Amino acid sequence: MAARIRARHSSSVFRIAEDKPRHAPTVPALARRHDRAVKTANDRIQARTLHDVSRYIGADPVFIDERIRELEREWHVERTLEANAGLLALFGLGLGLTVNRKFLLLPTFAAAFLLEHALQGWCPPISVMRRLGIRTGAEIQEEIIALRILRGDFLERIHYPERALASARMWT
Repeated sequence: MAARIRARHSSSVFRIAEDKPRHAPTVPALARRHDRAVKTANDRIQARTLHDVSRYIGADPVFIDERIRELEREWHVERTLEANAGLLALFGLGLGLTVNRKFLLLPTFAAAFLLEHALQGWCPPISVMRRLGIRTGAEIQEEIIALRILRGDFLERIHYPERALASARMWT
């Protein structure tokens, strides 16, 4: 099918524009876009972790202990997903019973996301949470071990945050 050509007037200049059918992005293009977004979020989280560890080089062990306690209380992405799914399910159930039955779809979506996460290890809310900076349990544990290395809990005393994180990855 030949593309039709039409003239458009824009700020006293005629432009030729083609009427081409616009197609939705292909699946590989969407996957590449998703991969870039995930890589950007992961890089940002890794940079933040490196920055946080570097703040404690040469710090008093009391301050490092305090940071480790903060990290032990930090919610990881799986815990956040489960809490949000539970909240969404209860909220949808309450609205479905009192306001409109269409709200009963909310618990269905929450359960579907939890099932998808259980079967595949990933679901759409995970990408959103990663962009918000919520870390995985392994990333939090990695920072805890890096701080323990800086504190001197292990044989090797390290003075660079990159080295501490690399050593922590070997322990996790």
